[in-house]
Amino acid sequence: MRWYYHCPACGADYDIVPGRYLCDRCSALQKPQQPLAGILEVEWDGDDGEYRGEKGPVRADDFRIPLPVEPRWFPRIPVGNTPLWEPSRLREKLGFKRLFLKDDTCNPTGSFKDRASILVAAFAAQHGIREIALASTGNAASSMAGIGAAAGIDVTVFLPSSAPQAKRIQVLQYGAALRQVEGTYDVAFDLSLEYTSAGKALSRNTGYNPLTIEGKKTVSYEIVEQIASADKASGQAGSALAHLFVPVGDGVILSGVYRGFENLLRLERIKTMPTIWACQADGSSAVARALQTGEFGPPVASSTIADSIAVDVPRNGAHALGKLSRYGGRAICVSDREILDAQRELASTSGLFAEPSSSAAFAGFLKVRDSLDPASGVVVLITGTGLKDTASAARGLELF
Repeated sequence: MRWYYHCPACGADYDIVPGRYLCDRCSALQKPQQPLAGILEVEWDGDDGEYRGEKGPVRADDFRIPLPVEPRWFPRIPVGNTPLWEPSRLREKLGFKRLFLKDDTCNPTGSFKDRASILVAAFAAQHGIREIALASTGNAASSMAGIGAAAGIDVTVFLPSSAPQAKRIQVLQYGAALRQVEGTYDVAFDLSLEYTSAGKALSRNTGYNPLTIEGKKTVSYEIVEQIASADKASGQAGSALAHLFVPVGDGVILSGVYRGFENLLRLERIKTMPTIWACQADGSSAVARALQTGEFGPPVASSTIADSIAVDVPRNGAHALGKLSRYGGRAICVSDREILDAQRELASTSGLFAEPSSSAAFAGFLKVRDSLDPASGVVVLITGTGLKDTASAARGLELF
């Protein structure tokens, strides 16, 4: 099996080696205050039989999802294979009998970001790299810190001082070096790139490092396998996943989800691409605006309670926009009030306490559900636990 990086914009290919992050040709065209140009994707050449299930059953928890790093390099920490809930009360209340919640709060650090962090850590171990650095609004930082602790890799994070306290505490508990930034995520991103460019640390910045997209694709495999298992267990024929609601900030989770489904189409494990909904906060909606206008305009300062999806310039925005446009994806924006109301309804009706960014995905579903077929298969991706930001939940309950 040969693995390599591929630029979907110009078609250039590159070896997967330390220090390779963007396409040389396309990144040279980078414009200021715009999403990253030259985002790369992971591709492979070789026999697809193993991943088609021709050589035995394919499971999400035994590393038989095609990935560019061998299993022996992965730290022994249980990332992925998270539950797919079948919330009976929520289904009954909303009238959607095939509504599912993909619960990535069950990852070791409480967020979806562990899927990217573990692949980056495995790559670092494979190449003898002893330090990883990144910028984050909180979840990626605590994720990389936790996975780094399991892998024995030093982690340095650049985190806006406005990040929720629980996320800063996680970073420090895991033993990472915390560099608080007086500014936005975008400022932290630039500072982290200066740091990795000056030394030997591997950058885990989302989108910038192609492995962050690749690691996140694993959720798509799990969803497809789990829905099939749920339908088999219930004795229903079921139908293919029709709609997936994803919280979107910089666009990397969205692109990762799409990469997973693109792989699944190639491997003939699904027949059609589901409609993917990019759910954004009204106060941080650059991707939704670009999908409507066809381009990214000047950055708008973000302002939302959903800190995990609050970005001024979505670094992976152009790449994510390309996926949405190619596959007929949709975008929906929700207010902070809708996010907090959705957070409480989700928790009180299903028992799943999600942080505001994840609640934005559920709020997006609530906002458009009347336009959807209630018999269709719907998944809401829950990317982080509400315990990471109890202050926002308290505001939703009007306790303070």
